[in-house]
Amino acid sequence: MARVGFSEWVAAGMAISEGHLLRYGGKHNRVDRFESRLSALTGAKYVLAVDHGTGALVAALAAAGVGPGDEVLVPAYTWMSTPAAPVAVGAVPVLVEIDETLTMDPKDLERKITPYTKAIIPVHMVNTPADMTAIMAIARKHNLLVIEDSCQAVGVTYKGKFLGAIGDAGAFSFNKYKNLNIGEGGAVLTSSEKIYARTRNFHDLGSFVRNHAETFNEPTFIGSNMRITEIEGAMLNVQLTKLMPLMRRLRERRKALEPIFNAGEGFRISPHNDVDSAVTLTLLFDRESDAIAFSNQRGVARLLDNSKHVYTNWEPLLSKRTYHPKFNPWAWANREINYSDDMCPRTLNIISRTCVVNLGPQYPVAAMKVLASKMVSGRWPWQGASKPARPAAEDKRYASTNAQSASTR
Repeated sequence: MARVGFSEWVAAGMAISEGHLLRYGGKHNRVDRFESRLSALTGAKYVLAVDHGTGALVAALAAAGVGPGDEVLVPAYTWMSTPAAPVAVGAVPVLVEIDETLTMDPKDLERKITPYTKAIIPVHMVNTPADMTAIMAIARKHNLLVIEDSCQAVGVTYKGKFLGAIGDAGAFSFNKYKNLNIGEGGAVLTSSEKIYARTRNFHDLGSFVRNHAETFNEPTFIGSNMRITEIEGAMLNVQLTKLMPLMRRLRERRKALEPIFNAGEGFRISPHNDVDSAVTLTLLFDRESDAIAFSNQRGVARLLDNSKHVYTNWEPLLSKRTYHPKFNPWAWANREINYSDDMCPRTLNIISRTCVVNLGPQYPVAAMKVLASKMVSGRWPWQGASKPARPAAEDKRYASTNAQSASTR
């Protein structure tokens, strides 16, 4: 995550001292400046800052015309905002398996398309890009919208393009866990005039009185309020200056640690859709028990242990429960869609055996290489004389899971 320090404090203080905190009508237009800078960096023609990443997803879907009766394809490994956003606009999420890259499996994605599918939300989890080449090809083949959930991958590139600026629209998040951090915030990226105009309308109930220079002939409609303030804009401008140096440090450490982990036994570095620009490092173990043991080390976390990102823990979604019984998108869907704990077995298999290694961008590369060497040298408990045997129940479960996985490849 990005750090907040003295520079952000000064920038926020200057905005407060000037007294005009609304993003519209002031002299300095800090939010406008941030949007312009992020647009220039990413190549997205338009950027609109909003109050959080979830709001960015909801606004993008609404602006793109997704609504009641539509199905939206989302991966089974993500934060619940991804499937919740379609529900917020009256659509129904359909879960898709991930592959070993930890992102949406293009093959399972195409299998899940129906005549009612309207959009795809690929998620670039843990700074790892989805296979956007395959996903965009599938989307164009079936005339589907692509809304990138890039909340966990701000500043990350895929084959020379910035994530979030590849699909029809993209969503960023700026909370304390992300690569840009102002506590809470987000942005919508798009190069579509129509989507931009409608997103701006949706995010601001007062859009019709703002006298925007660019209306693109889009009629106004009743929207919401997702505006951010000049304080947040001031902090974002400071954070944006730090973004690409952070990406550079992460790439350096990934490349330095790769040979060390490639020499390890019992695991391999997870496949990556653009390894040359990789800014994260995850390890895929042969056995779940080894992943569990390895995750007990400093600087390592097993993905399944962060259960909030696993579909089996999205209880409100699995129960199809909304804030009011009459506002239930599943009731007006074109077909019955149900969810169960075992509906995406390959996803559970993969994340149960995957660990993410902290690349330590705040530490020297040499220190991270020493730490990585210790992890794979046998000086840690997980690599003792005898590895724990996999329980019979685990063997049975994996036999079943692997058979199902093989049938979906």
